[in-house]
Amino acid sequence: MTQTVTVLGTSLVDGPAQAPVLHSNVGLSFWGGIDPLTGIVIDAHHPLHGECVTGRILAIPSGRGSCTGSFVLLELILGGIAPAAVIVCEQEEILTLGALIAQLVFDRTMPVLQVTPDQFHTLSTGQHIQIDGAHQPRADGEIELSATDRAMLAGEHGKAPQIAMQVVLGMARIQGADKLIDVTQVHIDGCIYTGPASLRFAEMMLAAGARLRVPTTLNAISVDHRRWRSQGVPESLGIPASALADTLVAMGATPSFTCAPYLLKTAPSFGEQIGWGESNAVAYANSVLGARTMKYADMLDLCIAITGRAPHAGPHLDRGRRAALAIDVEYPAGADDSFWPLLGYCVGLHCGPEIPLIRGLEHSRATQDELKAFAAAFATSTGVPMFHIAGITPEATGQNPTRTRAIGLTELRTAWMELDAAPDDAIGLISLGNPHFSVGEFASLATLVAGRTRSPNVAVIITCGRDVLSTATEAGSTAPIEAFGAQIVTDTCWCMIDEPVIPPSVRTLMTNSGKYAHYAPGLVGRDVRFGSLAACVDAACAGHAARSLPAWLTEPSPAHA
Repeated sequence: MTQTVTVLGTSLVDGPAQAPVLHSNVGLSFWGGIDPLTGIVIDAHHPLHGECVTGRILAIPSGRGSCTGSFVLLELILGGIAPAAVIVCEQEEILTLGALIAQLVFDRTMPVLQVTPDQFHTLSTGQHIQIDGAHQPRADGEIELSATDRAMLAGEHGKAPQIAMQVVLGMARIQGADKLIDVTQVHIDGCIYTGPASLRFAEMMLAAGARLRVPTTLNAISVDHRRWRSQGVPESLGIPASALADTLVAMGATPSFTCAPYLLKTAPSFGEQIGWGESNAVAYANSVLGARTMKYADMLDLCIAITGRAPHAGPHLDRGRRAALAIDVEYPAGADDSFWPLLGYCVGLHCGPEIPLIRGLEHSRATQDELKAFAAAFATSTGVPMFHIAGITPEATGQNPTRTRAIGLTELRTAWMELDAAPDDAIGLISLGNPHFSVGEFASLATLVAGRTRSPNVAVIITCGRDVLSTATEAGSTAPIEAFGAQIVTDTCWCMIDEPVIPPSVRTLMTNSGKYAHYAPGLVGRDVRFGSLAACVDAACAGHAARSLPAWLTEPSPAHA
């Protein structure tokens, strides 16, 4: 007879559960990590790859990666294929938010329980446990609310602001906030169509009178809003994905449709309190710009835009921005632009739940585009909302981490082999623009393709925002790229693109994005090669990619020889 063990902890979302455990010591992004239609883990790099979470108590240290994980969990819950519960041992907000929305808005319960690390590590796959007797986070009265907050909560401003304030306040309790604060702008990641639940939530809020109180931009959506029909995208995706975007625009959002809002003229300034979703954008805003935002999950970003208020917690506070871990990096001589996404991915894997201070890059002269690539890959492999780089990012000075570890060529080579894992050298697609291409990247690519001939067997597709495309076109950068035979796609991004935009004949793609190299095998079922922008152009011309590691990754720098 199977013995059932009772597990106690802090209830992030209430509810009982009794089921067998599915356990891993590695965090999991639900977006790109779990198929919302089947509940099967599709992240090819995760230890649970191929397992089904339905009806099992999923025990992971925390979520990680994309802010859209909250929508995926909501899809699973409303579709009846969710885990019986989720157990975490680190701070977790993305999955918690999905379960909270299911409970508050749709009256469907899937408990989320936080236990101590020691308790967590006693759990094992197959063990039958019961969640019971959990104690609660802080009480309602401990969060300071303004008169307007209370009026919204009481429904005096309408049903949508009331729901939004309930959600914001629910997360504020979980995050240990002492009050709510004003934000100057919001970037909504929750415009990505994950299934019926994502559109249902937005349409319900619009019907309830939702109007946005602060300037709000929209992330890349699931289709090219203006051209999806001509691209052959089926109506089953194009219509609801466009409807979700249109619903948010009807509330007052700007149709920016970019996953790189820091490239817009509206980018926040140092110290500005904002409410951003989209994992790479959050990492970049906090770390490179010095703005202040938590990693806001999909749906919470909309609720913050409706109320104009956010929990006073996490990176909104000085103490929530402190580095606890120093990572000493060996900067290889002759490193090309692939070093930065590779390092970001590697740092994310090694920092655990702690904000890192990266040392050793003081003389690297990192560019905006290199930091963009670093931030995106970092945010893919960790749930941490920011990083510091000594001598480069604005808040690195004065950080005093208590622990130190090193990342050298050995760790970088291991990460490279994980990202550059395709067994085939033949390339069918070059994927560029994850995150969205910048004006500078268009200029660099235009120089690299000038006078060269693309192989007819290789498609080249670039994603970018509308504003960047307009500026790059005016600068003359797009003409040689289009003459080379590349396709430029706006509004959507690689984490949402599938067939037929990706040619069905493609078996192996190549990208310079650490983020997409991680997600693509699970999202589109293709093998991936990884390399620099120049290496991608070489592969586009030759039809195949070199198998050897780049020289800078195989030879010690003179300082370490």
